[in-house]
Amino acid sequence: MIKKIIFGLFAATVLVGCTDDLNTEPRVEQSLDNLLDSDSNATLGILGKLYGGLALHGIGIPGSGNQQADIAGDDPGETVFFRAIWNMQELTTDIAKNRWGDGGLDPLTTATNWVPTNKFFGYLYNRSYFNIAQINNFIIDVQKTDDANAELYVAEARYLRALFYYYLMDTFGGVVLVTEADGVTGVSRAKSTRTEVFDFVESELLAVEETIPASNEYGRANKAAVHMLLAKVYLNAEVYTGTDRYADALTYSEKVILESPFTLDDDYQSIFQGDNFTSPEIIFPIIGDRNTVQSFGTATYLTNGSLGDTTMPIADFGNSESWFGHRCTPAIYGLFGDLETTPDSRAIFWTEGHSYEMDDYRTWESGYPTTKFQNQYSDGSSGQSRFSDTDIPLFRLGDAYLMYAEAFFRGGGGSAAQAVDYINALRERAYGDASGNITEADLTEQFLIDERARELYYEGHRRQDLIRFGRFTGGNYNWPWKGNVADGAAIPDHYNLFPFPLEALQANPLLEQNPGYTN
Repeated sequence: MIKKIIFGLFAATVLVGCTDDLNTEPRVEQSLDNLLDSDSNATLGILGKLYGGLALHGIGIPGSGNQQADIAGDDPGETVFFRAIWNMQELTTDIAKNRWGDGGLDPLTTATNWVPTNKFFGYLYNRSYFNIAQINNFIIDVQKTDDANAELYVAEARYLRALFYYYLMDTFGGVVLVTEADGVTGVSRAKSTRTEVFDFVESELLAVEETIPASNEYGRANKAAVHMLLAKVYLNAEVYTGTDRYADALTYSEKVILESPFTLDDDYQSIFQGDNFTSPEIIFPIIGDRNTVQSFGTATYLTNGSLGDTTMPIADFGNSESWFGHRCTPAIYGLFGDLETTPDSRAIFWTEGHSYEMDDYRTWESGYPTTKFQNQYSDGSSGQSRFSDTDIPLFRLGDAYLMYAEAFFRGGGGSAAQAVDYINALRERAYGDASGNITEADLTEQFLIDERARELYYEGHRRQDLIRFGRFTGGNYNWPWKGNVADGAAIPDHYNLFPFPLEALQANPLLEQNPGYTN
């Protein structure tokens, strides 16, 4: 299991380096060539470092005083990739608000005053390119070895690189493309168009599709993960390129559903608990482990950050710390109706001591926290921990069901009966019976965006979904504190992309700022 093997090897074979932008040469304690030749476990260990780029800040225990972060930041925990992308995809939307307000969080929470000097834009950008640089270096040197698994390792590395470019394309639009063909000495060039980045991501995924196996160690890329990312790319193609690819989105969603070994978990809550590595639904996780993956940027950020006052028995959720940070807004928990009587088991919110309305997002008691992610195991055990054992289900089967239904609705083929069946499979799990089932007549645009919220809230998809449905910018859909107004207000259309961070623009004079932002 990668949680036990790769992350253990990672500590011994870590690449040491830092990049604030593209024009940076990765630094290593010894040449990667020598390391791979001298240690039979090195290749797998360094591959673990590449996966660790999703979950870790660098090396050392966070908060211990001896940690070493891969990229510069006020707090190493803030620089972790998942924490960076979650902030962008959830806090900027109707799902969640954070009350801390420090160092640039308020502009994300209120979707106002987005400027290139906000450190959180820099964390996402710099972390992504740091990881890409490490991947490129890995590919160059592994291809020189005679390791019997070299082809597979390179394919996994290319998958991870495509994943990072997918997120960069989603958040920043057109970006600079750098691959192993550019070497390891750094490169400055103008950014590629968003369509060109789309084409690159698609071509990389198609190139590794046959090499990556249907089953792999838990935590490593498998064929369904490739198909899932292709489905995601195709579902959003009209946003990224101006040309829809809904037929391809449906095809690859169906591949995930019909051709993979994954099945729906019987219990929704167990997908987000400390032993969720046993869930049959999780296709591609970001690993959490209280002993070997100690990070303030994975599920620890969600579990600790969503717990607070004395009305919440944090020990019951497997926690030893609570950070009084995140609460959901009425825009999401209102979708479940009366929380006291709803039969929908996905409505996992803590109401005691909190107000339904979010009159002040900076006040902890304003709005309901969610305990959807928790350290407690499915059997009720776990003990208490500062760090979370819970894995992030970055891609899971339930989302493929929803993508099929949306791709059908948008004209991508398939059948209405199948789309409804997939939706109802999720709702029967949520309700415990068929009482929440829908019919074809219920399959509307409003239902689809609402159902994605009910099923996937807090998992890092919402901003992308709202943009695809035309509901993120402008004022046709407002939510609490959008535009820094309690009832919500319109925000400008250029907020569909984030600004490039100032340090990236200074490091690469050929990089142009996104429209609507000033340097």
